[in-house]
Amino acid sequence: MIVLVDHHLKGYIVLLQGTLYSEGWLDLLPIRFVFFEEVGLAVDSSDRVVWRFAQDNQMFLLTANRNAKGNDSLEQTMREEGTFTSLPVITIGNLDRLLEREYREQCSARLIDIMMYVENYLGVSRLFIP
Repeated sequence: MIVLVDHHLKGYIVLLQGTLYSEGWLDLLPIRFVFFEEVGLAVDSSDRVVWRFAQDNQMFLLTANRNAKGNDSLEQTMREEGTFTSLPVITIGNLDRLLEREYREQCSARLIDIMMYVENYLGVSRLFIP
């Protein structure tokens, strides 16, 4: 499973990965986190471009700040292009709280639940974690 990490999360994802690793999840599930640069996306790509890329490549999009402003916003894109087989966008509800171990553990558990039971979440446009 591949998670496309929004560029705003770059510094935070190390903390989340560390929690997933320390809890043993990365030994059980093949989760790979990739950044925009690694997959050839510009950091200023529109939400529509990012969402389409993630869907076309069967990647979960992990974000914290995509919005509903404009024709190419994430919300507008999901409404217009989402299908019953679309992977959900996973949104961290409170990015600053990722610094807290307990909150990270909750986010980690929710992320694993989504990935383990992905068939239950297909077609759901957005899921907030924890």
